[in-house]
Order: sequence, then C-alpha cells, then structure tokens
Amino acid sequence: MTAYLGLGSNLGNRAEYLRQALSLLAESAAVEAVSSLYETEPWGLREQPAFLNAACQVGIALAPADLLHELQRIERTLGRERRQRWGPRTVDLDILFYDDLVLETPELVIPHRLLAERAFVLVPLAEIAPALRHPRLGKTVVELLAALPGREGVRWWGPAEEIKPPRHKDSGEALF
Repeated sequence: MTAYLGLGSNLGNRAEYLRQALSLLAESAAVEAVSSLYETEPWGLREQPAFLNAACQVGIALAPADLLHELQRIERTLGRERRQRWGPRTVDLDILFYDDLVLETPELVIPHRLLAERAFVLVPLAEIAPALRHPRLGKTVVELLAALPGREGVRWWGPAEEIKPPRHKDSGEALF
C-alpha cells in the first residue's frame, strides 16, 4: 500500500524533529519520497511560531488505523503534547492519502478532511505527487493547489536533504 503523509514542526529545532520523525517512520515503512521543506504561517491558531512542513510518500503494510497509531507513537516519542487544538508542537504527522481509500471513522478520516484547504499541505505534496487524484473530489493535487488562494504564506525553506537521516556508516547508503 502507498500512503502520503504530512509532516510539520514549529517548536525547537524544527528540521531536526522532522528528520527524527522520518528516521522513526523508516523503522515501520519504506520512505519512498520526501518533499522539500517549506516554512509556513500557522493555520488555525495564529499566535505561535512558524512551521516547517513537508510531505512524504511511504510504502506501508500497516492498516490505516495501525498507521495512525504508529504516527501518534512517533509524535509522543518526539515530545508532542496535545494541549491545544492547532497549537504549537514538536512534530505533527498526518495521513493525507492511503492509496485511493475513502474512510471515515470517529478516529480517522482519509483522505485528510482539510487537505484541500491547506496550502502548507498541498505545496509539498504537489512536489512529490502532482498527479495524485483525490478520491472524493476527483481532482489532482495540482488542480486542488491551483484552486486554492493564499499560497504566498508557504515559502521554500530547504531541500529534502535537510531532514533525511544520516547515511549508514558501514554501507554509505541512505536509510531510505
């Protein structure tokens, strides 16, 4: 199965938190693509530091609910505390798409309910999966992004290499 994830951080060393999240994710999934990093204005709760955001594509054998629990475990491992909705966080990991699945449970909605409204999700996702089609809306990621006003709040920050984990010492190959 293929899943697309959104990654974000706005506390501490944001790039390092994203790098650590990808390293931990690589223990349970094949990280196949990672977008560049984008600095974005906060969404929802405006009075907080700017975010670094990225998107990644993973090959995954976990069921959607199990993937959600794994992402929440990674968030907790990296110090995420859920004190305030849309508040500051060390790391935020969201399932954006899981193949072409449409799922709505009290715990999980796939595709992510708000992704079509969020430039900070669509800009990095368009970099790695421009032709990916939203199974409910019938539009590609690029089409969703083109219809969205307010992209000026998303600024390129750095290449994906900024958050890719270090290479293995023995082989010189990347962890993913």
